[in-house]
Amino acid sequence: MEKIYLDHNATTPLAPEVLETMIPVLRDSYGNPSSVHSFGRSIRVQLDEAREKVASLIGARSTEIIFTSGGTEANNFALLGVALNDKTKGKHIITSKVEHPSILNPCRQLENLGIKIDYLDVDRFGRIDIKNLESHLTESTVLISLQHANSETGVLQDIKMVSEMAREKGIFFHTDAVQSVAKIPFSLENYTVDMLSISAHKFNGPKGVGALYLKKGMPTLFSPVCGGGQEKKRRGGTENVAGIIGFGKACELAEKRMSENSEVQELKDYFYKKVCELIPGTELLGDQQNSLPNTLNLAFEGVDGDTLLIGLDMEGVAVSTGSACSSGTGLPSHVLMAMGLPDEKINSSIRFSLGCNTSKSELDTVIGTLVRTVNLNKAAVS
Repeated sequence: MEKIYLDHNATTPLAPEVLETMIPVLRDSYGNPSSVHSFGRSIRVQLDEAREKVASLIGARSTEIIFTSGGTEANNFALLGVALNDKTKGKHIITSKVEHPSILNPCRQLENLGIKIDYLDVDRFGRIDIKNLESHLTESTVLISLQHANSETGVLQDIKMVSEMAREKGIFFHTDAVQSVAKIPFSLENYTVDMLSISAHKFNGPKGVGALYLKKGMPTLFSPVCGGGQEKKRRGGTENVAGIIGFGKACELAEKRMSENSEVQELKDYFYKKVCELIPGTELLGDQQNSLPNTLNLAFEGVDGDTLLIGLDMEGVAVSTGSACSSGTGLPSHVLMAMGLPDEKINSSIRFSLGCNTSKSELDTVIGTLVRTVNLNKAAVS
């Protein structure tokens, strides 16, 4: 049975070139990058080279990159770093109802500490209203944290306009760009972003490593990970050297293949058109135009999403019913709920997220399997 993977927003396969870069480090370069002897110095050089590659991908300076254990830690760092900094003026944060759990859950913890959090509503496409955001700004607002792209729908937020508004008001702006970096062209030269989160395993790098971009001139923040003087005293703990070097290689590869995203978009459009033609009652949840080139969230009328997912998995097709970080909870998607969708559509939704190696022949196979599986589910219900 051919196995086809269409869950790249959850994680991506490790690129062979990345693995080849990491193996010598794991095997031979075992020095601690904080050590002053030759073993440590040699690995420090490789660490700095990787930092340059990560910075290059997003148009940052290498000195603005702080390595973390992944996107979750980077998001936590941004929120807690600002909110718990004694020198920060104001204790009010604005975010949205469709953010990743690594934003929403720290916000709930901060509420318990007396920090005021406003969670902005979204429209039926999953986007915030800029005027609504502006109406929530107060003299106490210290941070706006807004995702660039949603992991479940692929819908893009207008972070450029929000970041400019934040700058005019003297408010820090953070964006969770875990899903967008390496999938769409992005450069910090075009955005007034203070902090940005990225994660290696979302674009064929290793799991367990990510980064927080901290704009030059940002004040010293409260550090959720205290230890030695690593990462310019921003984040303690011996660096995940092999992971970071693999991260750097993944960024290098992503920068080179950025032009291929138009091909992924074409495949996504082809897949959506064929599914709609062959499965009546298919509905797109989100926005086909203003979204990531690889992501489709589709609701299938009269079909249970979990049952459909299991059926597809049995046929060798891997998809998702929502964010991988909250799957298995038994709860409906908080993103789709915030978009005001009725339960029957939420419960019948499937996310398809393509990767850089997804082929048209694979999609044709998935389409045939999907049509067959949907019809079997409908027949079972009737």
